[in-house]
Amino acid sequence: MRSFEAEAPRKHGLGAYGACFRGIVWREVLRFLYQRERFFSALVRPLVWLFIFAAGFRQVLGVSIIPPYTTYVLYETFITPGLIGMILLFNAMQSSLSMVYDRETGAMRTLLVAPFPRSFLLFSKLIGGVAVAVLQAYTFLLIAYFWDITPPWHGYLTVLPALVLSGLMLGALALLMSSLIRQLENFAGVMNFVIFPMFFASSALYPLWRIREGSPLLYELARFNPFTHAVELIRFALYGEIGAKIDPTMTPVSAGISMDGVLIPLASGELLDLTHLVVVVTCTVVFLSAAVFAYNPSKGLIARRGGPGGGNAG
Repeated sequence: MRSFEAEAPRKHGLGAYGACFRGIVWREVLRFLYQRERFFSALVRPLVWLFIFAAGFRQVLGVSIIPPYTTYVLYETFITPGLIGMILLFNAMQSSLSMVYDRETGAMRTLLVAPFPRSFLLFSKLIGGVAVAVLQAYTFLLIAYFWDITPPWHGYLTVLPALVLSGLMLGALALLMSSLIRQLENFAGVMNFVIFPMFFASSALYPLWRIREGSPLLYELARFNPFTHAVELIRFALYGEIGAKIDPTMTPVSAGISMDGVLIPLASGELLDLTHLVVVVTCTVVFLSAAVFAYNPSKGLIARRGGPGGGNAG
């Protein structure tokens, strides 16, 4: 049996891999489309923040001129990238929940015993989740457009790679977490101790310089939070600028980015911040590698629990 599993991947051509990839991704998309309540619930949460929370706190939490914005922006405009990040984050956790459910019902066994490399199968499932998250994010942007959230037209294109990269990072983290969750009932603990702290201790709802003024400790936590870098990557990509144009007379501190990234001068008054991109890519590789190892049938966490089906599967 082991010799068959070792040789089978080499017998498959690109066509077989492509068919397997399409099948897994399409399964995730169909599951999402048939669960309409999941689609609407994924949009209700960020829309409530945009329409109600932002309107109530607009005057209290004003935002100054910080990159990539060239003028004073309303609070709704500032939190929009953070709410997109919220969609990606909660969709990733929903994927993690479905992984645990599939493991309890035995559906995960069917996937992972397929004669393809386990890393390829997990990556295909990850891509399926990202495709769903990107669809949700663009739907949210479409609705936000009628709420006067209007980034430049090219921002809708330049934000796509940022959405994919951020979705991959959060999806890989969710994939890793699904290997740690023993039962479906334990997911509430994940929500309280992982998702909410990751979201609120970030720049999704308030700029880092305001966090630094209120709590230096929270600022440091937010600065090293991978979700912060995902949100900032989306923010800069949505407004079509990797490099933020700043008045050369402004100090980096007054620009609000001196301690939040690596600054590389491009031209007079223009800076390029590579930190967010590097952190997101690095975390994606680390989380995905750890998830693949965790699902290893001989060495990973799944093996210690009796196989991908959970329980006493051997």
